[in-house]
Amino acid sequence: MAYWFEEPGIKAILPLALADCVKGLNTLFKTPAFIMGFNVFPEGMVIGPTTADFIAVHAPKKRAFFVADEVSQRYAKRAKDYFSRNGFTTEIWPNAMPEVPLENVKDCANAMLSFEPDVIFAVGGGSVIDGAKAAWILYEHPEIKDLTVEVTPLSLLGLRKKAFFVAVPTTSGTGSECTAVSVLHDTKANRKVPIANPELLPDVAILYPEFTVSMPPRLTVGTGLDALAHAMDAAVTPAGNEFTVAMSVAAIKLIFKYLPRVYKFPKDREARYRMMLAASAAGVGFGQSGCALTHSLGHSVGALFHIHHGLAVGIFIPYCFQFYRLVTDKYLEICHGLRIEGKTDQESFENLIKATKELFGSLDVPLSLKELGIPKDEFERQMPTLVKYSLEDIDSIFSPRPLTQEQCERMLWYAYEGRDIDF
Repeated sequence: MAYWFEEPGIKAILPLALADCVKGLNTLFKTPAFIMGFNVFPEGMVIGPTTADFIAVHAPKKRAFFVADEVSQRYAKRAKDYFSRNGFTTEIWPNAMPEVPLENVKDCANAMLSFEPDVIFAVGGGSVIDGAKAAWILYEHPEIKDLTVEVTPLSLLGLRKKAFFVAVPTTSGTGSECTAVSVLHDTKANRKVPIANPELLPDVAILYPEFTVSMPPRLTVGTGLDALAHAMDAAVTPAGNEFTVAMSVAAIKLIFKYLPRVYKFPKDREARYRMMLAASAAGVGFGQSGCALTHSLGHSVGALFHIHHGLAVGIFIPYCFQFYRLVTDKYLEICHGLRIEGKTDQESFENLIKATKELFGSLDVPLSLKELGIPKDEFERQMPTLVKYSLEDIDSIFSPRPLTQEQCERMLWYAYEGRDIDF
């Protein structure tokens, strides 16, 4: 059975929905409510309403279910203890898995059905939040048999009859706390599968930088590159508008300034906080306007060669922007934000690519897929599948410049060899 995004009707209607004449008729711009700062889980006296007070308004039964993984369960416990002290009945499900296998989602949903929460907290990185979103759908609709087929952007799910959703990220990259998307992993097909629906947007995002301080440097870089790919793509996609561009450029500025700093000084709490803001700002941007080829190409390479998602998508940024360059000048907004404008548009663009590569260098990030250790013969053997998955990926639809099969293969080889795109 085909995934929802492979259905001809969906593939035909989405590009039409991106047209300015259609977007100008009715565009919804929505974000979660944000609770952010260094005292969101207070232990002593607090002046004014607390985090628990805000959540309790929406959860009259005060039954809180916390989704976490092996790493993030210690943070979930801190949040759980805080809400327990404030009169909530709580439970932690610490079994979320990386890459979000569909079977793991079903297990989580079964635990929710047993506990019957009226508020769901996802405490962790993007995989935890994405898995909790998908499990939330099954909690509200146990009759759904296959999320990858039955849930589409046009589905009227009627979520929130049982529970509302709070995202508590412990990394700074995925932006899942600000998007209506859940990226799952079909283990049988060895493929990432996105679930998208406006109702999946979390109701609340709690940004607590202390939860990110213990991230190791390589994970900090990987998640930061994910946020950068989100923001840079969102700044130039046809589906964007003034709101999404502003959020995306703000995120890019923060990432260029604070990611190298937090890479060198992992305990720098100001830098950790700014990176959380950057990831969420990027999430708001791409959550409304979509990502593009950085993610369709990165999803495929990451899935087939088991490359960290952030590194897989981030490494494609220079190549994708060189490809977009022929059809858009929206990159000038990024150049203006970073104060790297040249005397001509071409010079500004070259400055942007140079600055991006210099950023990668400061983070010890390779500039080619070959440098990631992917064997050339295996890359060549997997090329037909890489091209197929990339072109079928829903993010390809949001590209400023349509990608043909021949161009896709050439682009992958250029990225493998580290060659600038010249077509």
